[in-house]
Amino acid sequence: MSSFLVTRARESFVRGDTPNDAIVYGMKHGARIVTAAALIMTSVFAGFVLAEDNVIRSLGFALAFGVAVDALLVRMTIVPAVLSLLGTSAWWLPKWLDKLLPNVEVEGERLTGRLATTDA
Repeated sequence: MSSFLVTRARESFVRGDTPNDAIVYGMKHGARIVTAAALIMTSVFAGFVLAEDNVIRSLGFALAFGVAVDALLVRMTIVPAVLSLLGTSAWWLPKWLDKLLPNVEVEGERLTGRLATTDA
């Protein structure tokens, strides 16, 4: 889930936004999805608390609590704060690693550019 927020922010930063504007953009466009997924997972795991087996109950509670803390505290608070504190260095990628990693675009901006040039 965190990669969803960070990917949106990185795309915004690559397009030319400042680091803080990119973080705001990523949070604005991804926070609802991350929150909804966390609520669904938390409610499913919380349902295990109603089981008769004590092991299942404790696992359900631990998983529900863990998902809620991870999604709401870590991904919605700590990750954006760390990215903001790091500024532009949060988006730095060594050139050797950039060559090894695949170029994955979530928004498909390169495809949109290609389609625009072929239509003209």
